[in-house]
Amino acid sequence: MGSVCHPGRMDMAAIPMQRENETHARGAQGHATLPGSPLAPGAARALLRTAFTDAPEICARLADDAMAVVSELVTNAVVHAGTEVEVDWRLEESGAFVVEVRDHHPARAPRDPSGGEAPYEISDHGRGLRLVATLAESWGVTYRTGTKTVWARLPPGGRDEPDEPAPVPALETAEALAPQPQRPGADRDWLGRGALSFLAEASDLLAGQLDENLVAALTGQLIVPRLADWCAVWLEDEASARGGDGGAPARVWHASESRIEELTRALEKDPPCPRDGLRSGPEPYPWPGDALGPQGADGTALAYRLIAGGRPLGTLVIGRCGLLSFPDEVTGLVEDLSRRVALAIGAARQYARQATISAVLQRGLLPGAVAEIPGMRSALVYEPCDKGGPSGDFYDLFPAGDGRWCFAVGDVQGKGPEAAVVIGLARPWLRLLAREGYRVADVLDRLNQLLLDDATEAADAAARALVAAGGRPVAPGDGPQTRFLSLLYGELTPHDDGVRCTLASAGHPLPLVLRPDGEVRTAARPQTLLGVVEDETYTSETIDLRPGDSLLCVTDGVTERRSGSRQFDDGDGLARALSGCTGLSAELIAERIRRLVHDFGGGLPEDDLALLVLQAE
Repeated sequence: MGSVCHPGRMDMAAIPMQRENETHARGAQGHATLPGSPLAPGAARALLRTAFTDAPEICARLADDAMAVVSELVTNAVVHAGTEVEVDWRLEESGAFVVEVRDHHPARAPRDPSGGEAPYEISDHGRGLRLVATLAESWGVTYRTGTKTVWARLPPGGRDEPDEPAPVPALETAEALAPQPQRPGADRDWLGRGALSFLAEASDLLAGQLDENLVAALTGQLIVPRLADWCAVWLEDEASARGGDGGAPARVWHASESRIEELTRALEKDPPCPRDGLRSGPEPYPWPGDALGPQGADGTALAYRLIAGGRPLGTLVIGRCGLLSFPDEVTGLVEDLSRRVALAIGAARQYARQATISAVLQRGLLPGAVAEIPGMRSALVYEPCDKGGPSGDFYDLFPAGDGRWCFAVGDVQGKGPEAAVVIGLARPWLRLLAREGYRVADVLDRLNQLLLDDATEAADAAARALVAAGGRPVAPGDGPQTRFLSLLYGELTPHDDGVRCTLASAGHPLPLVLRPDGEVRTAARPQTLLGVVEDETYTSETIDLRPGDSLLCVTDGVTERRSGSRQFDDGDGLARALSGCTGLSAELIAERIRRLVHDFGGGLPEDDLALLVLQAE
């Protein structure tokens, strides 16, 4: 195993790291695995805050430095690798703080300094690591098989003096960014950490947003007036190749609100035209002096391309009146901030895409409307626990022809796209078979075989693809598995004295019938899940629903709702709850059961919830 470190700095291999959270005589140590996303830096800081709360021996200065260093190291790993990130930290007996951040996808092959080629330059990892070097006693990069680790060691009590005094412009910027110190006349070291604190807090703020327009709005609030007199953000359409093609900026800010409208009109006429390639900037931007009044006749403006995941997402432009050029410390800080803005925009767009796909899938998986049945009232409650993805529960109520209506309440094993595939297969087949005249038991027989055949075809296709790619043949049980389906399915036929109901339950919570006198009984017998047993034969039961009778059909999100170790249906809890609904309409029964289920657990439901009430009139 080889390693590469910066000359004169300690190899991380000499620093043993623990793989668990603990507190001992001298201090604390811990380990965490974080997803490679813009949320990772904030999650890492939250981990340390919690640990430091339980470790009073860590002084405030060291805690501040540690927060800044961990934030920059994790940001580096996410920006330059984008994979899962592991964070290890330790407080040594001497009081020094050690942290390493490891990703499993090195940005490039490690180099060997003995071969004449220089090791990684700090600039390869981003400007933020220069700030790490200022705060750390020693730091570097270590390579192990399949991983790259960036590590840092902070001296006991935090660094008293930076390695190199920060330039005055950087101090002025940090003073504007950082919160006011507890005492007047803060030392230069405290101010020098202001930029890091600003970036850390900005990362937390931006990473929590799921709307790109809100990200753009927050960007302006972060920059003006701290770093610039005005700024603007253009958001690039995903189909566009240039950040300024949209013409009008998405957001414009000025330290003086009276100038925003006129500045916006000027910027609309001169959108940024970034150079070819994916260089983030900064690039010069024409000064819109006519829109800024006498005090803003002269100044300088810079454009930063917002890039994440190798894709341009927009452009950020900042301007400062009365300057021939921005100080390097400010341009570098804004470049770091622009990377975080781009990551946040990218994450917001990904979330929006997933939400759109989920909404489209959900609309396709559920009926557009519930059919009205002569002589019956119906009420439905449908609450997926994950608003961002397709639910595993589904329902349907539809006319089947010849004076028949059919209903279904089902639950697929799992959630998300795989569950959506099964629902997208099952619901149309239920409708087709019902309208072709197949009776309840026959429908379940054929749907069971359909699910098994579909799983076999998927496994065969996966095996062929694997062998074609040079992999080993898939052993039985290793390929794609059937997605089991529990289903309550029934057929309704209205007549003069009520409604005849024929139904069957395949591995599903049994339906309950409520009579007008308060009697409650089950209306079917348990049978095997669909998609489990080859050539399974299903049977059905027939009951008559007289005027005032109510049929309750639920998914296990109702019956298995938990309160500690108890479930809602323990001791026939659902039957007792339904008995208390005597005399209520279908709508009131559905609402009362829903409320009782919610109240039983005390918190948000952990599973999808669906219930259907059918009441004969």
